[in-house]
Amino acid sequence: MGRCVIFGGAEISDYNKIKSYLRDDDFLVFCDSGLKHMEALGLTADLIIGDFDSHENPMLPVETIVLPCEKDDTDTVFAVKEALKRGFEDFLLLGTIGGRIDHTLGNLSILLMLDTAGKHGIMVDDHSEMEIISDKPAYVEDRYSYFSLLNISGTAEGIVIENAKYLLDGGGITCDYQYGVSNEVIKGKTAKITVAEGRLLLVKDF
Repeated sequence: MGRCVIFGGAEISDYNKIKSYLRDDDFLVFCDSGLKHMEALGLTADLIIGDFDSHENPMLPVETIVLPCEKDDTDTVFAVKEALKRGFEDFLLLGTIGGRIDHTLGNLSILLMLDTAGKHGIMVDDHSEMEIISDKPAYVEDRYSYFSLLNISGTAEGIVIENAKYLLDGGGITCDYQYGVSNEVIKGKTAKITVAEGRLLLVKDF
């Protein structure tokens, strides 16, 4: 099974960058106002989901799930849950960062939800690429200008950072003291990050 790509309604200014992430076998899901990105990217949806409070239902000959406006899940969260039901293991989330801070923070928690389910997810916006580090090492190539480690889920302990300007050997990062911002990979190296306990959000800046 291919990867599930979910488009939200946040602004995307660099469509060429977004195109570079897409694959021919991606399953494309557009959520409500995320439909504005479909034409801009010249794509065809495999699934459309929304309550259509911010974009009219295009009534395309494509599978469409119409949601009520009053519900617990945002359109994007519902889309992720639907994709999990369909057996997808790998996720790319686009158009999900920026604009309303409540939607941005809510969408970041989707990465935690996917990690809890044992699935892999990354989120990309105009400036960065984001993923969760938990029980597997993460790597950052020196093509990224900076990388940051942020705690968004509680306590993270036993953090090891190798091949970076600022090293760490068994440290901890808490939600109320985020000192893991703006690290740099040593040129010619690949940084390696591991977390013994807990989870971290890895942000890789372009």
